[in-house]
Amino acid sequence: MRTRTSSRAAVLALALTTLSAAFSPLAATAAPQAARAAICNKYCDARDPALSPQDRQPVRATLQNRSVVLHFDDADAMGWASVDGGGAGDQVWLDRSMDGGLTWAAGSKLGATTVPAGSGGWRTQLYNVDDWNTQGVGALRACGQVGGAIACTPWARTTWNAGERRTAAATALMMSYDRTTKLFGGNGWWTAANALTAVIDNIRLTGMGSYRYAVADTYDKNLRAQGGNFTNEYLDDTGWWGLAWIAAYDLTGDARYLGTAKADAEHMWANWNATCGGGVRWNTNGNYKNAITNELFLWLSAALHNRISGDTAWLGRAQSEWAWFRGSGMINGERMINDGLTDACANNGQPTWTYNQGVVLGGLTELHRATGDAGLLTTARGLADASTVRLETGGVLREPGEGDGCTGDGPSFKGAYVRGLGRLNAQLTDHPYTARLRSWADSAHARDRNPLDQYGPHWAGGPGTSAYGCQQSALDLLNAAS
Repeated sequence: MRTRTSSRAAVLALALTTLSAAFSPLAATAAPQAARAAICNKYCDARDPALSPQDRQPVRATLQNRSVVLHFDDADAMGWASVDGGGAGDQVWLDRSMDGGLTWAAGSKLGATTVPAGSGGWRTQLYNVDDWNTQGVGALRACGQVGGAIACTPWARTTWNAGERRTAAATALMMSYDRTTKLFGGNGWWTAANALTAVIDNIRLTGMGSYRYAVADTYDKNLRAQGGNFTNEYLDDTGWWGLAWIAAYDLTGDARYLGTAKADAEHMWANWNATCGGGVRWNTNGNYKNAITNELFLWLSAALHNRISGDTAWLGRAQSEWAWFRGSGMINGERMINDGLTDACANNGQPTWTYNQGVVLGGLTELHRATGDAGLLTTARGLADASTVRLETGGVLREPGEGDGCTGDGPSFKGAYVRGLGRLNAQLTDHPYTARLRSWADSAHARDRNPLDQYGPHWAGGPGTSAYGCQQSALDLLNAAS
């Protein structure tokens, strides 16, 4: 079970940090060895590197004057390891991970071999990066041992499903897709909905359909989880899933996704009450009215109207939501949106989280599509003008209180922001936010990414991590900057 980070206490999640053995090149001790079977894709494991049509060397490590090198045959999605300048008794091998370098128990010491006397260098056989028979999205690293000292290269992968920066980021995100739970990160819930939405948007924008399987797999495995139909006691969670299924419907045309999105919206509508004059409450066990829940309901209800022929009910609910939200007081004098309302129904002055500034933009864009009301885009543009300036620090978008970690709820916020901003930008004829989105994306790609195309939290420097919250946000950014 995940620990629920409340809307009121989300700042605590932003301070969480994560340390992973995947980023310590000396941490070559894997979990207890599991039974290992050869993987076969285009070719099977343990192929002769002499048959490779190419040799790309993305990463290397140094160990007592030896060079440990990872080699890739991108055309065949395979790799091998070598040690150069070595001596007799040195060892070299590959590690293979199917979760972005977090674990590699069944892929430890692939092709392990000892340098013979007089050779000066040695190499392993070729091994597959991915295991498409089990939807395994993998990574390799090369490791060497001299006496008791071990060094490993960073994790990397071939250019398979990573031909450009958007698809590379999507592939890195899919390394966090749990093949058992069919959720990102193993048991992520609302954050998994955001990650799935980012992948769906990537499929739509790039045309790379390699990960379409995640849509149906997630749906079939989790339809009856929690409250069923992707509902639970948190109405914002429900809204994120509803929008994910709208995206799935748009991609596939499968009516069951639209039906589930409608069920999610009905669950939210059932929790609209008279506290503070209206709005959807955040939790079924209380009456806290917050921004994100109601922004999600605005977007979801307007989206349903635009996809259900002859609808009037959802349009009316979307219009009621916007009328209430606009007058609620959550939009402050600087045109920024605070977290929610006090018990006295006044703006609570809590942080202006990025996702609160972005989801409303997507909602207003969808409502404009439903009504043709140009004033909605004018309002959205005013909000976007304020947030793009006030939330930018050092040339990139920064979360209030942004931490160095990628776990918890907070790292997903910036992705939701740029997704909403991107929808508005695409709708406006002059596309006023294109330059800023591309500048942020260029900074993240150049300064905040590791050799595995994993991104960190800041978009302005620092290593990428294997945690999926930052990766989802980065993928949303690259999608929006298209």
